[in-house]
Amino acid sequence: MSLSFDTLILDRDDNGIATITINRPAKLNALNAEVLEELEEAVKAIRKDQQIMAAILTGTGDKAFVAGADIRELRDLDGSAGQATSRKGQQVMQLVEDSRKPVVAAVNGYALGGGAELAMACHLRVAGDNAVFGLPEVGLGLIPGYGGTQRLPLIVGRARALEMILSAKQLKAAEALEMGLVNRIAEDNPVEAARSLLMTILENGPLAIRHAIEAVYQSGTGEGYQVEADLFGKLCETEDFAEGTSAFLEKRPADFKGK
Repeated sequence: MSLSFDTLILDRDDNGIATITINRPAKLNALNAEVLEELEEAVKAIRKDQQIMAAILTGTGDKAFVAGADIRELRDLDGSAGQATSRKGQQVMQLVEDSRKPVVAAVNGYALGGGAELAMACHLRVAGDNAVFGLPEVGLGLIPGYGGTQRLPLIVGRARALEMILSAKQLKAAEALEMGLVNRIAEDNPVEAARSLLMTILENGPLAIRHAIEAVYQSGTGEGYQVEADLFGKLCETEDFAEGTSAFLEKRPADFKGK
């Protein structure tokens, strides 16, 4: 992958797992307009690259995943600029969530404000034992604006989401795990733990993985069951389905081709 960025590092390993690292350690990897633009470009590149099967999203260093939005940029916003800023952040977060290649957040240190919202936009979250999550926006006279008020209730339930948002309380990794905000806590390196999780996922049929993500994100909608049935039927016509069922009956590992 030949793309280069000023605020991100993007690379890919031999297993087809890309890693996006937000690289502003002096600012605790805070999200500013430049980071959002580059993050959008990186995610689009990952979604298009046929050699990439999954992605990890993390931040440089062990102090912060992303310590929020850049307050210096936010403090001068008026109403229309604030709305535009919120919509831009929502657009980038939605681009992450809409990926049908699994994306895992490897959360090291602080994931506050926009950082917590970015982690929530990923399909799965692995936290280091030093991870701290929080949505402090009400303490600034704001609300979460990059999708946090919408995603957090779906992940942890409305009551817990409201308590977290309204109190601006920060949660350590163990608390985040208990409430279902993170999937697991890494014993050592959250990036390597995220990679290990993805390697387990990628042993399965790639088309099935992508359709499973699509179906799950339709849960709770009026169309969810129909989408599930449609995707189930579509997969029944794939070579991967024939290979997977044959391999199971023949008691051998499946050799999926993504077809």
